[in-house]
Amino acid sequence: MHWIEICITTTDEGADLVSARLSMLGINEVSIVQGHEAVERILSDSVKYWDYADDAAVDCQPAVKAYIADLPENADVIERVRGSVQELRLMEGELGTSLGSLDISVSRFDEQDWANNWKAYFRPIEIGERLTVCPSWESVEERGLRAILKIDPGMAFGTGTHHTTRMCLELMEGHISGGETVADIGCGSGILSASAMLLGAGSAKAVDIDPVAVRIAAENAELNGIDSSAYTVYAGDILTDADVRSAMMCQTYDIVLANIVANVIIELIPLVLKLMHEGSVFICSGIIDDRLDEVVNRIKEFGLEISQITASEDWRAVEAVKR
Repeated sequence: MHWIEICITTTDEGADLVSARLSMLGINEVSIVQGHEAVERILSDSVKYWDYADDAAVDCQPAVKAYIADLPENADVIERVRGSVQELRLMEGELGTSLGSLDISVSRFDEQDWANNWKAYFRPIEIGERLTVCPSWESVEERGLRAILKIDPGMAFGTGTHHTTRMCLELMEGHISGGETVADIGCGSGILSASAMLLGAGSAKAVDIDPVAVRIAAENAELNGIDSSAYTVYAGDILTDADVRSAMMCQTYDIVLANIVANVIIELIPLVLKLMHEGSVFICSGIIDDRLDEVVNRIKEFGLEISQITASEDWRAVEAVKR
């Protein structure tokens, strides 16, 4: 498989806004290259073994890199990205944030090259009170009672370093005491559902529209010794694929997770309600601040009670309970 990398040069402050524009186009496979000032803050503020930046990264220009399959059906994506970034440029004054040059460059490479690019930026990180996420090619010393999740994102979204994933994990851990059932919609690398299992959940079902993500999620579960009889991953669109929807909806869950984008979350809410029983919690993230009210109103419209909203940079995560 060949892939296209679309690199958008920006500022550390503008990276989340650029990422949000890409999400609006349905592009969620992104990596953020931080500039030397942000890297220095990370090195001074983070836990001692989160070696986020190698020597080469310290001199990097801030950028957002988006990845799409090099297929005929994606032929117009680059122009759509250019148009969306131009719209963002016109909004710079009202946003009050410096966006940098917003220069766009495009390159092509194969799957192996893309997967290896992650290794320069993904290092062990403590998340919440009970979890350490560690890339499969690294080792980390056990610290207290933390579960250690080994993960290889490959071509799938989800390393724990992005605000949206981290907020989901932090909210989720407070609801796992042992034996819970978990549904992970848009699972990407499987980081949320696999973490739930390591923290003590009894079973999990995950689903993603990308078959590559489904394969990687299953591989990450196996990498962490998660019992395959308790962890199942489905490929398909839960909104339109009757077989996938039937497989997911044959039970209700204690915890339903969706780290996607606002548009999809809004569309998912009626279905999410059917996956929940009284007392179930729904945790959703991937919501840019400007879309928060829409998501919250939709959740309330279907009778769920908002129990918590968390924020990190321009991103928001919402926790809601079915009473």
